Amino acid sequence: MSSLKLFLVITVVAFGMAISGARADAPARTGTIILAGGCFWCVEADFDKVEGVVETISGFTGGHVDNPSYRQVVGGGTGHREAVLVRYDSDVTDYRTLLDLFWRSIDPTDAGGQFCDRGEPYTTAVFVQSGAERRAAEASRTSAQAALGQTIVTPILDAAPFFVAEDYHQGYWQSRSLIPTRFGLITKAEAYKRYRDACGRNARLRELWGNATPFAGG
Repeated sequence: MSSLKLFLVITVVAFGMAISGARADAPARTGTIILAGGCFWCVEADFDKVEGVVETISGFTGGHVDNPSYRQVVGGGTGHREAVLVRYDSDVTDYRTLLDLFWRSIDPTDAGGQFCDRGEPYTTAVFVQSGAERRAAEASRTSAQAALGQTIVTPILDAAPFFVAEDYHQGYWQSRSLIPTRFGLITKAEAYKRYRDACGRNARLRELWGNATPFAGG
């Protein structure tokens, strides 16, 4: 695959998104939402399971470096966060529902990263594309904060160019491709499960949200 497609820039516009190379079979009535929730493998895994979600794309946004690589972003200094662009069928679900789920998929009280992943690339955010989206995000955050009973520190930011991560990271959580690990050759899907358990994501979600999180099963 060419480097152009690997690092495809998705340009955010006032009323939606134009995505080069997007799936041709996506429903006509779709919406998009951009979420930074720590490790983008985990955000993909969670939102791929939500009814009405058509596609999830892992990438980077919010920084000042064009076409960054994964190594550049996680190394720090680019200003980017790991993020996921979620495309959904608006006849099945809606923007507010996905926001309400998002708060319950993360630790929104943590300003320094998420779970075992620390630093700016792993901090949380909602990226909004319009005034209407900002109002919806703020209302959802207020409601989630009241339900949680703790201060939510996750910011709501204006959307910026979104850069698609390398193919290696797309759909990682369910990939059957084999990779070398300290446990030997295992699938990416198995490596993902081991990482998520070791990182403590599910345990912390249960601690914070109890039965209000649908995502603590990984």
